[in-house]
Amino acid sequence: MHIHILGIGGTFMGGIAVIARESGFKVTGCDQNVYPPMSTQLEAQGIELISGYSADQISLRPDLYVIGNVITRGNPLMEEILNQNLPYISGPQWLSENILRHRWVLAVSGTHGKTTTSSMVAWILEYAGFNPGFLIGGIPENFGISARIGSIPTDSKLSDDNVEFSPFFVIEADEYDTAFFDKRSKFVHYHPRTVILNNLEFDHADIFPNLAAIERQFHHLVRIVPSTGLLISNGRDANLNHLLQQGHWTPTEEFGIETGWHFAIQPDNGVKIFFKQTYQDSLYWDLFGEHNHMNALAALLAARHAGIPIQIGIEALMRFKSVKRRMEKRGSINGITLYDDFAHHPTAIRTTLSGLRAHIGKEKRIIAVFDPRSNTMKMGVWRNDLADSLADANQIFCFTADAPWAKTALNQLAGKASCHDDLGQMIQEICITATPEDHILIMSNGSFGGIHEKILLQLKNRLFK
Repeated sequence: MHIHILGIGGTFMGGIAVIARESGFKVTGCDQNVYPPMSTQLEAQGIELISGYSADQISLRPDLYVIGNVITRGNPLMEEILNQNLPYISGPQWLSENILRHRWVLAVSGTHGKTTTSSMVAWILEYAGFNPGFLIGGIPENFGISARIGSIPTDSKLSDDNVEFSPFFVIEADEYDTAFFDKRSKFVHYHPRTVILNNLEFDHADIFPNLAAIERQFHHLVRIVPSTGLLISNGRDANLNHLLQQGHWTPTEEFGIETGWHFAIQPDNGVKIFFKQTYQDSLYWDLFGEHNHMNALAALLAARHAGIPIQIGIEALMRFKSVKRRMEKRGSINGITLYDDFAHHPTAIRTTLSGLRAHIGKEKRIIAVFDPRSNTMKMGVWRNDLADSLADANQIFCFTADAPWAKTALNQLAGKASCHDDLGQMIQEICITATPEDHILIMSNGSFGGIHEKILLQLKNRLFK
């Protein structure tokens, strides 16, 4: 069967392409302005990518068109599909009907931390020998790919002949809408048995009018989790507590609070794991920041529900290598270290900076470079929160070509914040400002014009002049 994917360059649809091809489908697709890591992943998988959405692509005669949520009415190929009454389906529904129907789905939801936590869950299952399938909105470095079909394992670290293993599938459960013709959140299609509720804040102002609208979608997810499943909820999050008070029919475990699963940081950087007052084990790893410790707790509990003891989960996390574009160290020149991070919401910006600050200490400088690229940022929804979220940085550079409101929003940080509409000029200013032992943290949910490589190149050229 031949499927043609519209919007194949997105992390979700690109993941579907990989899984479909692995499952035996013929896969082609189209998109525009595709950039790494998805462009390189598709190329490595031998999946044909057509640039643009020309109507003549119907000459490919696929059996089915799979539609990403980036596609809108007016798209020339979509219009031709509709005019000729050709078969089409949304990406989440295709995934549900063809891949997830008979799987034990472990879904990771929340405003922040979905990609990292999903990667942790998948890696713990992999380490335990479960060989899970997964679809993640990034590329976990332990796997080198964002998606795979997975299979029933033939052996396992949990060697018990009486255990019957289910084919597990880990998925990043996004609350964004499904398609232009299906405005439900993607995650309602997944029918998970294990659900992580990491946090709940307002975001995606382009499709949700307020927090209550997002909360309603999350409650739709809660409603479909079976009574034999498990809800794993961040006990610190008041919005999630309010969500669950509306009704749930599934056992719940809470993390982040002393009445549930929680952690304590030790002087030797170990993370002690507790259930209530009972010590479980200690985690030693390279990730830093309280948000990652919370992600780890959630992942350990999800894996525990799938049959993996906490101790084996901790062994796995000690070998966890994080995710591309999540505090990813991209290079170091003359003692200046550059990181790439996906943060684009004030809470994510704040926690990312806080984690880096705790890691490097108070003496060293952080140069924060921010691209307010998300639809919500462009709309100016966070104009009253942006400055505070960046306050932990010593110097701030903000690219404001698509978000002019940010110039006013950062006025209160005058003296350490500068706004730029010209990317090349901003890169030059960053390189002039940076000195040895500085840490440059670049935050964007897009390619940011290849800024990472351009800064590293200019720093290198400056060093050897």
